[in-house]
Amino acid sequence: MIRFGTGGWRAIIGDEFIKSNIQLLAQAMADEINAAGRGEEGIVLGYDRRFLSDTAAHWIAEVLAANRVVVHFIDQIAPTPLVMYGVMTMKTMYGMAVTASHNPADYNGIKVFTQGGRDADEVATGVLEARIHAGVTVKTVPFEEGISSGYIKITDLYNAYLDSIISLIRMDEIKKKRMKILLDPMFGVSKTALQTVLVTARCDVDIINDRHDTLFGGRLPAPSAHTLQKLSNMVVEEGYDLGIGTDGDADRIGIIDHKGVFVHPNEIMMLLYYYLLHYKGERGDAVRNIATTHILDRIAKDFGQKCHEVPVGFKHISSKMEETDALIGGESSGGLTIRGHIRGKDGIFASALLVEMLCVTGKTLRELLDEIYERYGRLEMAEFDTRFSAEKKAELQDRLFAKKELPTFPWEIESVTYLDGCKINFKNGGWIIARFSGTEPLIRVFSEMETHAVAEEAISVMREFLGV
Repeated sequence: MIRFGTGGWRAIIGDEFIKSNIQLLAQAMADEINAAGRGEEGIVLGYDRRFLSDTAAHWIAEVLAANRVVVHFIDQIAPTPLVMYGVMTMKTMYGMAVTASHNPADYNGIKVFTQGGRDADEVATGVLEARIHAGVTVKTVPFEEGISSGYIKITDLYNAYLDSIISLIRMDEIKKKRMKILLDPMFGVSKTALQTVLVTARCDVDIINDRHDTLFGGRLPAPSAHTLQKLSNMVVEEGYDLGIGTDGDADRIGIIDHKGVFVHPNEIMMLLYYYLLHYKGERGDAVRNIATTHILDRIAKDFGQKCHEVPVGFKHISSKMEETDALIGGESSGGLTIRGHIRGKDGIFASALLVEMLCVTGKTLRELLDEIYERYGRLEMAEFDTRFSAEKKAELQDRLFAKKELPTFPWEIESVTYLDGCKINFKNGGWIIARFSGTEPLIRVFSEMETHAVAEEAISVMREFLGV
């Protein structure tokens, strides 16, 4: 029953996310590590604030310890990027984070990272799935026995991780501005790390929604215009310079400007890439997934660089970044990283870099966006998703990918690609894509056109065609 998607293995608690399945995955991991003769090198293991996350992490550690695999156990809630940093700096073969990221509260899951601290690709996860399906024999020992035997080592990586971020940020420039920032960790794990970085830079930081609530306040723990409405209101009412929201495991961000306006993750990518190229004089390609703004392509071209398109899933972004030595990589859901940092998305680092950008340029987010739109033109995105039955999925897969049927659009089609879903590029520079989510039973439709109204029109045509 264990199948990895675009962001690890995720399942509903009590259905597939149960002790026996968690132990099966841990045993497969132990067998793979021991087969490579790297048990002493170990694995970095962390967990977030979801229901059962800490308990599941203990179950995993107990299995690994029983198999004589050293576990560098982060025994406090940990942002996912901190775990990735640990894998990179401790040079372990694997890392694991117990989290379902931005999924609804009834989900939990496990993200797997490979050497260097990057998201495991299909080859690595396929090996684990194959071991599980071939049958494994689970061994386990009590957690305390694992500690006394030396196979479970309590590890604190916070200081080193935060220092690595601080070393990449122009802290002196931020200190001059004394920005007033409101942080919404969305009941997740970013509070300690992000607050520490910002306060070190002499920012005045207040926090909302930081208690431990496994239901995430009844909201989806994904930063969006809807879920960050309280943050938006408070930024305006209490005069903050910036509002920052992070998802459940702190690898994605949502930004509210000083006027309470939600800044789309596409715009965050545009802003930071443009800032790095134009204001800091750096050079390098960009990597985006198939559902992220094409304005990045225009920015890259203007500076003599290239923008690479990859399937959804940050493992594809980090792989292409490594291949091309790209400067930045990210996605329209709010995750990004830059060259020189970890090889996965990091909401804490992205937030700090965004604050640096505002302080160095002395401009507001809106002023910087206007500068970009004046130079490269405007594209706006609309999105739609819906759940489906197994029968409906089979029908849509047959129509879209077997028969390759297409809707009739009022715009001339330039090309159609099937890299990840069905993506239609129009000659007017816009595009639309329909793809199945790799983390939930959803079909997602994204469109980017010259205006939001036209993008919505394109989605309406696609929805009518799909019957959803």
